[in-house]
Amino acid sequence: MIKGISFLRPTGSRAAYDRLASFFSALAFAPGKGWNEENSRGASFLAPLGNLEFVDGQFPSTADVLVEVTALDAVYQAAQTWLRAEGGEAAVARLSPIAETHWKSRLFTVEPVPGFAFSFWAWTDPLKGKPLAVEGDLSAAGMKFGVVVARWNAVITERLLEGALDALLRSGANRSEIEVVRVPGAWEIPSAARTLANSGQVEAIITLGCLLRGETAHYEAIYNEVARGIGQSQQETGIPHSFGVLTCETLEQALNRAGIKAGNKGFEAAIAAIEMVSLTRKLLEGPGPHGQIFVRGVEGGPA
Repeated sequence: MIKGISFLRPTGSRAAYDRLASFFSALAFAPGKGWNEENSRGASFLAPLGNLEFVDGQFPSTADVLVEVTALDAVYQAAQTWLRAEGGEAAVARLSPIAETHWKSRLFTVEPVPGFAFSFWAWTDPLKGKPLAVEGDLSAAGMKFGVVVARWNAVITERLLEGALDALLRSGANRSEIEVVRVPGAWEIPSAARTLANSGQVEAIITLGCLLRGETAHYEAIYNEVARGIGQSQQETGIPHSFGVLTCETLEQALNRAGIKAGNKGFEAAIAAIEMVSLTRKLLEGPGPHGQIFVRGVEGGPA
């Protein structure tokens, strides 16, 4: 099925090719794979969304390639700076002023190389065509956290704890508002987490532990009960619980997930807890202007 769409534009000269590649790089386009063969070169640039549109009626006064952006003024400034650096004020003349359009947007057109025109635009309403979502922020200032960490497999869990504390403190949490509770093993985590949640002294709980399959037959039974208990505590108390209990086949796998190779899952669990506290606060505040754009360009462009 359809995978992507590409527009190929022959530049006509090496100089034009180099200038166009430089221009789009200066505007922070993501570079694509491109190619460099004996008889031709291709500079590829990627965008998060591609539209193929057909117009019936009044056609917008634009170039045939339109690029939707989120910060039109910043892109305009970048284009102006590039043109001035490349060709002085004569080159800047190939940049049109930002203008309002009949389809409720702002737009400018630029020719980085004569004969190659591109229009950049943004909706006048920044929320136009984009679904809203209430999302948590990643500032932990003023938040209270509980961390329940198992002593069993301490070589792993201590690394997870270090990662969780690092994330909280880096995000602005106060050390005096972080309560660390140690339990014998993963089996005891849900009970301690429930007690902390019922205390009313914390806004989120970070659960940290490590289960290794090894040669034990009860590995899956323990994991299922630990996961069920943590989830049940979260659902029944309304206090967010982030899950940082590793379930690994070997000690090597656990070490990799505790900061050796694959990041630190304790750090990630703490970040999730911060976001959930922020989200919970916003939801409890009731309806309001809390939405954030998380999908770009759901509606079509200027057709």
